[in-house]
Amino acid sequence: MPLKQPLSALAARVLGCLIEKEFATPDLYPLSLNALTNACNQRSNRDPVVSASASEVEIALDELRAGRLATMFSGADSRVQKFKHRLEEVFDLSDVERAILCELLVRGPQTSAAVRSNSERLFGMPSLAEVDALVSALSEWKNGPLVRKLPRLAGQKEARWAQLLSGEPVAAEADVVVAPMTVAVTIPAEVEQRLQALETEVQQLRRELAELRGALGE
Repeated sequence: MPLKQPLSALAARVLGCLIEKEFATPDLYPLSLNALTNACNQRSNRDPVVSASASEVEIALDELRAGRLATMFSGADSRVQKFKHRLEEVFDLSDVERAILCELLVRGPQTSAAVRSNSERLFGMPSLAEVDALVSALSEWKNGPLVRKLPRLAGQKEARWAQLLSGEPVAAEADVVVAPMTVAVTIPAEVEQRLQALETEVQQLRRELAELRGALGE
């Protein structure tokens, strides 16, 4: 992989958002720091949902700029600094491949079918078989894999793909099957005595309640 080191999680999110907005809202692209922060924190089309500050996004942008994956843009008609990605200068990807990688950056691991469905909002997708072939090709990229197929989980029919720009994927907590654990609990003698006393009192109250109901003819 051409990157000297993996991206941080937020830098990967920022890169994904820049690619996404180039496709989805070209009239508003490049993005200001405020618009990019909002894009990172939006609740739709994101997994996980994050809450990053503008200063944190700025640090992530510095990381991307150091890796030649983003640049600052100052248009003649704009006083606000804006940012755009430079993915195409580092990775020679087609529009379809860029949209696929974008979805994996902003939504996390997905099956080929999910990648195809989610990427449709950005760019016209070919058939599922073609998308599957494209994702597989990204896993065998000439300068190092850009995606990795994850082990299929129990109960799942299809394996998911994960992007590798932020390093090797780590299994999510939901993906880990935890064996049931039996815990032996030792109750102090004093507490046990109090519990027994409470049980006795409850039984007495139940008897008195039953007698009262009988007296009332209930």
